[in-house]
Amino acid sequence: MTTAGDQSAAPVEQIGVGVFTAALREAIADDVVDVAVHSYKDLPTAADPRFVIPAIPPREDYRDALVARDGLVLGELPAGSVIGTSSPRRAAQLRALGLGLEIRPLRGNLDTRLSRVSNGDLDGVVVARAGLARIGRLDHITETLEPVQVLPAPAQGALAVECRSEATDLVAVLAELDHADTRAAVTAERALLAELEAGCTAPVGAIAEVVESIDEEGRVFDELSLRGCAAALDGSDVIRASGIGTPDRAAELGLAVARELLDLGARALIGR
Repeated sequence: MTTAGDQSAAPVEQIGVGVFTAALREAIADDVVDVAVHSYKDLPTAADPRFVIPAIPPREDYRDALVARDGLVLGELPAGSVIGTSSPRRAAQLRALGLGLEIRPLRGNLDTRLSRVSNGDLDGVVVARAGLARIGRLDHITETLEPVQVLPAPAQGALAVECRSEATDLVAVLAELDHADTRAAVTAERALLAELEAGCTAPVGAIAEVVESIDEEGRVFDELSLRGCAAALDGSDVIRASGIGTPDRAAELGLAVARELLDLGARALIGR
């Protein structure tokens, strides 16, 4: 199914929230399809009572990846190298690294983006590693970017399996595919994004992970860690915050870290 986002050549930040998911949702609402599988990061954070997400399968690698000419990594690219990306979040954080790279907007499917490097139009592109994994192109990666370099988009690498809220039998079946740790992580990340009142194209990054900890009596328990950032699009500033909570209070953790970012000036920075 083709969406408005697929059809438009405009920069992602200009074509609005939900452009890659609206057509699929309308197909569910109109009873054309029973289930839609979304890239979760493309879904609006505002809830729609017509739909429910009974399953979030185990997450793919959430990191971004560089595909560059001559097998180069970021630190080896000379100043002035031209890097393409479709994401304001990636563009802002790449500029903030201070490597003197020229960042240009990039649209098209992944094969089209990769071809821009192989044909010499660009020195490199930065894309989601999970997307490359899904089309069998991991061998094209010259560097996987760690969160200390570029924080991923909230819910990057995660899928959302969505159906009609009223389809209770289907909800029960799909729920068998749900992965609790991924759901907790994505819930925290998207709560952060929603509290910042930022859409999926905003220069905001977040990553949450369920990690094992040990209490004073030697008992193992799960904690949920969350890192978030907001960046000026020109790369002049990046605000960062982090927090730790529990998986069953993931949304509260997301709100807390978002409020710390807001206290540090995130809202003004995002709009800069």
